[in-house]
Amino acid sequence: MLRRVSPALPGAGRLTLPGGWAYTQSGGIRAICRTGVFREDLMILIGGCQSPFVRRVAISLRLLDIPFDHKPLRASTEPEKVRAYNPLGRIPALELDDGFVLIDSAAILDYLDEVAGPQKALVPPSGPARREVLRAVMLAAGAMEKMIAAFVESRIRPEETRHRPLLDRFIGQALAGFDALEAAAGDGWLCCGRLTQADVTVVAALGFLRQIEPQAAPDGRFPRLEALARRAEALPAFAQSRP
Repeated sequence: MLRRVSPALPGAGRLTLPGGWAYTQSGGIRAICRTGVFREDLMILIGGCQSPFVRRVAISLRLLDIPFDHKPLRASTEPEKVRAYNPLGRIPALELDDGFVLIDSAAILDYLDEVAGPQKALVPPSGPARREVLRAVMLAAGAMEKMIAAFVESRIRPEETRHRPLLDRFIGQALAGFDALEAAAGDGWLCCGRLTQADVTVVAALGFLRQIEPQAAPDGRFPRLEALARRAEALPAFAQSRP
């Protein structure tokens, strides 16, 4: 991860950094630059990658080669700090380099694709390919929402008020989403013959499921999705965005 360069770095000149980025100082202004574009600040991702919604944003930023800083705040234990970025107290949020804050992972991912341009975007800009990717993304995101609801019901809610039928319903809905994704999966990437947001969101969702409800997804429960996850998790963008 590329972080803000310390002002303590030596004065004038240029220091090359990984990925084609460079530290420069000109006229007393320090900046990170690439291909002639100067920026005094990086985008800041708010939220820890324990959240699959945060993790899919972090993975996407890295896949799209967009440098960012990261504040891994937890909404559950640092609500006031999170509300400084999102009044709803939810993560992720993304503070842009001009100070504008995007909230909700779907809005953030849409913005990142806009920045990256249609050739690199993780969701195709139009047509059947776009619909195919978005269907998989929505199935996985819906499963993540149900898993979070199950986590709250089973771990956060006081034991005497927990409702087992509701918990089973949440888990069942999440598993139904994964069953649909498993049925649609092949031997490679999920859609378009290349890595897309479908793969990013599905892998983040499957990792979260196996973290909070491992008994619901033992080895072999979703063999094609598990193979997809192994392939994806070997990539630096995924490995560097683990909780």
